[in-house]
Amino acid sequence: MDRIIKPLVMGVTALALVVAFGYLLNLGWSLATATENVAVRGLGVGLILLTLVGVWATWAIVRNGLELQRISAAAAAEGVELDVSGLDRMPSGRLDRDAADALFDEVSAEYQGAPGDWRTTYRLARAYDHAGDRARAREVMREAIRLRERESSVRSEGAR
Repeated sequence: MDRIIKPLVMGVTALALVVAFGYLLNLGWSLATATENVAVRGLGVGLILLTLVGVWATWAIVRNGLELQRISAAAAAEGVELDVSGLDRMPSGRLDRDAADALFDEVSAEYQGAPGDWRTTYRLARAYDHAGDRARAREVMREAIRLRERESSVRSEGAR
């Protein structure tokens, strides 16, 4: 059922965003060109600029999500995903603080052995996430994505 519902919801949401952005751009253009009143024109230009910022932000979020899906699939395919199934959990489902800290220490030591490998960097990002440090997890995940892209480009250049 999820194979049908999730893509359907994503498609409807994407369509709604396109319609909303189109409407806002049209409204902004109408306000900017329909009158001689400088304040109304300024409002129209502001609406156009804010809509463009919204389009950019939406694209950045979607692009990051797609990159995260790709690297997560690659990590799963190589068998380097963190196994947290046997660790203690809180009633909320998150890892117990002591278990998350022990996992982080283990993965951090692994990362220190190979800091230039996207696999250990990916695992470190996941450990940060399990430890509750989301900001650092995002930063380290971006580095893991860069390292993986670099490895892929070197591999593809070597194959030529």
